[in-house]
Amino acid sequence: MIVRPKPNLLSILTTLKGSIARHIALRTLMVTLLACLIVVVENLYPGWFSRVDAMPFTLLGLSLSIFMSFRNNACYDRWWEGRKAWGQVMVEVRSFIRQSVAISDPALRESLLRELCGFAHGLKARLREEDERKAARPWLADAPEAYGLNLCDGILRRVGRQCSELANRGEISEWRYTNLEARLSGLSAAQATCERIKGTPLPFPYTLLLHRTIYLFCLLLPFALAHSLGWLAPILTTMVAYTFFGLDAIGDQLEDPFGLDENDLALEALVRTLEREVLDALGQRDLPPALEPVDYVLS
Repeated sequence: MIVRPKPNLLSILTTLKGSIARHIALRTLMVTLLACLIVVVENLYPGWFSRVDAMPFTLLGLSLSIFMSFRNNACYDRWWEGRKAWGQVMVEVRSFIRQSVAISDPALRESLLRELCGFAHGLKARLREEDERKAARPWLADAPEAYGLNLCDGILRRVGRQCSELANRGEISEWRYTNLEARLSGLSAAQATCERIKGTPLPFPYTLLLHRTIYLFCLLLPFALAHSLGWLAPILTTMVAYTFFGLDAIGDQLEDPFGLDENDLALEALVRTLEREVLDALGQRDLPPALEPVDYVLS
């Protein structure tokens, strides 16, 4: 995730980190070169493209802009919903920390809180298609294989079972157990939300139609501009291609908010924040450092 101060005019024109320009540079350059070639042909053979009317491109560009805005809004909603789900993870773990003070056994409380850290590490790895068992292993009280097929859900089941045993023995009240169980239910809901976003991309035909239309529009646009604008046609075509290709690429990045692109969610930083708060609640003072942006990118 890009974290940087509000840019001034100079940085707006020169900033590449976090910009989509590097991802679309080759496509934009190809369209620009094509536009230059078409202008050269028009200069050598005047009137070849004089009958190509720009009006259809105006209407198509307007329709394409509206279509792209719908897709990018849908992609941003996925990004923001993913961030809200991880915000819920933070809230539920903090609430569990606060309510778990009723557990009189310090070793058991530490084990439960560390396993919730393992849940966060495992969920992050699961969403990034990494080894979730390896990521969670340092925080678990047992071997990762003991938690079942779905490691994160297995952690919640184990913590819930231990809280239930505490209630059955009368070591915590029924009201306290109900509150702790509600926190675990919230974590399960957040996990399900993240898995729904990860496992349900935007419909492929919807995305494919947009990709094809953008390429056709940008490749055909110079034919309509060459006769009337001359050497201004490549400049205008480049601006249009940069805008359309850029919005398309941004949508692709935001569609999966849990990846490793520069504009994806900073899951490493969120998990580290949770880890520090759990260890601090357990009385440890040698905490791992909070993650800071590196070259404006917070991982």
